[in-house]
Order: sequence, then C-alpha cells, then structure tokens
Amino acid sequence: MNTTLKHWKEAATLILAAGHKLGADTLASRTPLTAAAGSPLGSSHGRSHMPHTSSCDYDVLLLKRSSTSGFMPNAYVFPGGMVHPSDFSSEWLDIFKSFSNSPNFGLRSVTQPLETRPPMFATDRLKLGSPIPGEVAFRICALRETFEESGVLLFVSKLEESSLLKSIEGKCTTDREGPLPHNVNDLCSRELNKWRDLVNQNPSNFIQMCRELEVLPNIWALHEWGNWLTPAGRYGVKRFDTAFFICCLQDIPQALQDEKEIVSFRWSTPSEVLQSYQAQELWIAPPQVYELSRMCRVPLLNDLHNFSSRRATEGCEQLLPVYSLKDEHYTGLLPGDRCYPMAPSGDAGVGTSTDPQLEDPQEEEDSALHRFVTVDPYTVTLQITITPKYNHLLPVSEQTFHYDSKSRL
Repeated sequence: MNTTLKHWKEAATLILAAGHKLGADTLASRTPLTAAAGSPLGSSHGRSHMPHTSSCDYDVLLLKRSSTSGFMPNAYVFPGGMVHPSDFSSEWLDIFKSFSNSPNFGLRSVTQPLETRPPMFATDRLKLGSPIPGEVAFRICALRETFEESGVLLFVSKLEESSLLKSIEGKCTTDREGPLPHNVNDLCSRELNKWRDLVNQNPSNFIQMCRELEVLPNIWALHEWGNWLTPAGRYGVKRFDTAFFICCLQDIPQALQDEKEIVSFRWSTPSEVLQSYQAQELWIAPPQVYELSRMCRVPLLNDLHNFSSRRATEGCEQLLPVYSLKDEHYTGLLPGDRCYPMAPSGDAGVGTSTDPQLEDPQEEEDSALHRFVTVDPYTVTLQITITPKYNHLLPVSEQTFHYDSKSRL
C-alpha cells in the first residue's frame, strides 16, 4: 500500500451483479458468469417474468453503512473498503505460487498507456517494498472486504488451479473474456462464519484462511471498472482513492450483514435502486448514482459480463469531482467538462481557488459537459455530452432525478 499519499487512502470496491435466481444456501459464491459473447443465459439462470419497474435480469448488491460510520454514515454502498498492508503482503506469493510465472498472476494486460493510467494502478509497488502488483492487491482488497462486510466469498479451489492455469497459459491474455466456468463447490457455512469473524478482527487472517481452506481469492473474476477519488470537504475528513471492479454471478448468493459497519443489505436492479433513491427511501453518493446509471445501459446480465470483461483491458479514467456552488446548487465537474480545471489539486473542493466559473449549458449547444448537479441530497442530475474514454458506458442521464429547468445552471 502507498503510505506516501498526501490526500487519500487507497481503497477498493466491488460492484457485484447476480442473476435473479437464488443460489444455494451458502455464504460462498463460486459461479462467475462465463457465457460466450452473444449467447443467451441458460433458462436455469434467469427468470421470464421481470418486475414492471425494470427490464433488468440481474440485481446489484448494496450495503447500508452504520449511522456511526466515520465515512458516509447511513449511505448504501457497494461492498469494499480501505486497503490493508496484508493485501500487499509477500505471503501471497506462496498462495499464488502456481501463477508466479505469469505477469500479474495471470490477469489480462491493460492496453492503456502507463502515463495515462490512474496513479494507483501506475505506481511501481516494488519501489514501495511489495512484490504484489497493484492490480492483484486491489482485487484481493475488494474480495476481502466483500467477504468481511457481506459474507460473500469468491474463490477458486485448489482442485481448479491446474485447469485455470492451463487456460491462462494456453490463451492470449488480451483475448480471454473472463474466468473459467466453475462448478458449485460449497464451503461449510460454519467454517466460513468462523473465518469471517477472524478476518474482521484482523484482515491478515484472510491469508491464513486461504491457506487452511486451500482456496485462492478469485482475482480473475473481477474486471477493472473505474477509479473515483473523494473530493475535499464533502464526506468528512476521510478521503479515498478507490478502484472499482465488477463481477457477474449466475445466481444471487446468500449475504449477511456484519452488524458492525454494515447494518443491512439489499439486492436490487440498478434502476430500482435509483428509483428508491429518488423516493428518498435510501441515500447513495454521486459515484454510485453515476455507476448505476451506467449499468442501466445494459439490462441483460450476459451482456454486462461480456462488456465488462472485454472493456476492462482498455483501462479506466481517474474521476476526481471538483465542486462549485451556484444558486444553492452544487455542481460536481468531472474530467472532460469544459469547465474542469486542467490540473486540479488534491485540495480541490467546494469554495477553493480552483472553483470554475460556470455558464449556462444552453448557451453552447455543442459544449462539452461531464457533471452532476446536486440540488439536495436526493436530487441529482447528470449532464453529460462527452464520449466516455476507454470504451466505457455513457450513464443514462434521461432518467435522472427531480430534474426540471430550474435545476439547470
């Protein structure tokens, strides 16, 4: 982990999407979706009657943070958290020793030039004293935090190691679309509950758990999705540089809140979450609004898996919102917006010298917009006219919330 960062702590989060069909009564989930591009989901993995509120055939896992949380209390978030030193521990070399000869333990190569990669991915971890690449450690962090907070464990058994290794060695890493199909091999719920408590007590126990249960964290099932930085002055003192990953599962695994940081959870389609947010039934931060709006572009789980798997090799853009206050509305500018600072400082936030002079978007029909306007905690409007970088999805902005002409800048 990078202890030299001035403004942020490194973190990782996992967008976990799963088919509506309920899986086995187990805390473990080991069936990442691996259907070939263009092929439909099997009838046993979907459902024919969708809710009238959504045409999505999958749900997304959201966890409600405790009211006593030091960061975004009461918010619904994707599972994830801050990187722990053990995520970069050299002990992982022994756990992944079968993959030691493969770059990044067999993860596919990213084509994004190093100079444009987000710093958290571009940083040379060897220079910071860790032999574990950032692409691996951040996935370990996301998987560990998902297990701690929800009880969902994504893993590969020792029995499957050889077939996975053959797949990695036998195919071009830039052509593989995702992990191998996995047979369901349930771990004992009692054993998982014991280890979940131990990992919550000390994150380094995640390494010991993998040793004793003879499993590998399924880093290959997680696809790079994005990178968000917390702006200054918005959510308290804590600020995070967070890697966003996505994983698609055939079925919804059983989840259980930890009753500490997390007090409840819900599986809902992206559009249902956004509708609940609009109705003030729950609160989500702008990054969650943005990413869920992206997912609304892809209503089918099979398509979401194939898209996220293929697109991940493109890399991602670092998104640091720069806020400005005008007419009692907060505007969060994102890279590519015509008013976004050329080189925002880490101190950029509400009321800083980097605040841009905002103009009416209607004054320039072809102006480049990449922003969200926050009228109140439950009223957010996405205004986006740019083309997303790295072949990513454009968020659905037509369905944004409580939007009228008065909310325009």
